[in-house]
Amino acid sequence: MKAELTKQLRRDEGEVLSAYTDHLGYWTIGVGRLIDKRKGGGITAEESAYLLSNDIDKRQSELLRRAPWMAQLDPARFGVMLNMAFQMGVDGLLGFKNTLAMVKAGDYSGAAAGMLHSKWATQTPARAQRLSVQMRSGVWQ
Repeated sequence: MKAELTKQLRRDEGEVLSAYTDHLGYWTIGVGRLIDKRKGGGITAEESAYLLSNDIDKRQSELLRRAPWMAQLDPARFGVMLNMAFQMGVDGLLGFKNTLAMVKAGDYSGAAAGMLHSKWATQTPARAQRLSVQMRSGVWQ
């Protein structure tokens, strides 16, 4: 029954893989999934955790494909790279050429300083401060 109902709902509701407004103007996603807070929509904490886990996995795969040397980093420093890639995309992170060269060379203090002397650090100073400490120390913040 569930397979047939799924087929019907995909046909009748349609499937949109990004947020859109339905015919009544409410935010919706997927197969008719109401996410508009005005109508009590949203996702569960479990669904959010699932999406986050998938997003982390995607960033990690892309980062290791494009900068395979990062696989040699300890978990806390690789976490800095993933956190930054999560915020600004892998392309944005890979734009930190000088800082990344220092990370690759094991100059973590220099990399931390480079992180703090960036436009990114002026835009998100608390995050940049925490991540620079993590880069310098190798300890999760």
